[in-house]
Amino acid sequence: MANFFGLTLLAYLAGSIPFGLVVSRALGGPDPRGLGSGNLGTANLYRLLGWKAGALTLLGDTLKGTLPVLLAGFRLDPGPWRESAMAVVAAAAVLGHILPIYLKFKGGKGVATTFGVVTALAPGAAFNLVLVYIMALAWTRIFSLSALICAWLLPVAVGLFSDSKAYLLLAGGLSGLILVCHRENLERLFKGEEPRI
Repeated sequence: MANFFGLTLLAYLAGSIPFGLVVSRALGGPDPRGLGSGNLGTANLYRLLGWKAGALTLLGDTLKGTLPVLLAGFRLDPGPWRESAMAVVAAAAVLGHILPIYLKFKGGKGVATTFGVVTALAPGAAFNLVLVYIMALAWTRIFSLSALICAWLLPVAVGLFSDSKAYLLLAGGLSGLILVCHRENLERLFKGEEPRI
């Protein structure tokens, strides 16, 4: 039990690392929280500092979801509650990204970190969601809309590529959380004001 709580705390702390801010400072850029959308995610870093900053932010935000879940997979004992414990660790990583302790609980929208945890739990679902994202982005040229489409399809993808009820419940929860975090984007989309690439 102590092992589970320790892994959950570690996942939250890892998820709280603000890679967008770290990348921007490493590249000599401004604080992204005061420019563009004010978000620390891939899209805002791409708009502010170019593809390199966007790619590094995407990589960091994805890995902070994947690595804690993979570690939990190695450390948690087999048993009937193992998948549920894995799902809790995964949720902690995403919540760390959205509510980071290092930034007074004001973080990102959870898309890349959710992709990271899904990559660890259901790789087939993650692969197909990447394809959907690429096609949606090529068609709409809107980052947020592409992410929202993938969020809507997340429970479907996980349900198709995993028989774990715990993972499916996690996917439903993360899908709803991402949609809530994108409520301002949804308002701009309905008004036709969301920026395109």
